[in-house]
Amino acid sequence: MAGSRSGASKRKDRVAHVRFSGAEFDALETAASAAGMTVSAFVRSLSMEGAGVRPFLGEEDYAVLRLLADGMRAIGGNLNQIARAVNTGKVPAYEDVAGSISDAHGVAIALAAELADMTRRTAAARRGDS
Repeated sequence: MAGSRSGASKRKDRVAHVRFSGAEFDALETAASAAGMTVSAFVRSLSMEGAGVRPFLGEEDYAVLRLLADGMRAIGGNLNQIARAVNTGKVPAYEDVAGSISDAHGVAIALAAELADMTRRTAAARRGDS
């Protein structure tokens, strides 16, 4: 029985019936098209990722997201201290406020770039381009 259900076989002879509303199916078609896939291949790919058979993100992706999350937490702490000072009637230094805003902007841009790159990579992997 080698390869019959282990995923080694490329032949797709099993069917799972799933129902979607019209709006849900339209969204699936749009997403599948954007990934360059059929709806069937797209749903199959998402199902395998969701089941943990083929993870959506790799360890490197998680490491990058952890670093960016740590950066956002640190910036959030700084902004919280500034807000606390303002709420007690103190005027924080302009440089502190501007620096925290600049840091938050930089991390947000890095996060957006990383997410866009992860999206491109995972779409390519779904299509088998990687």
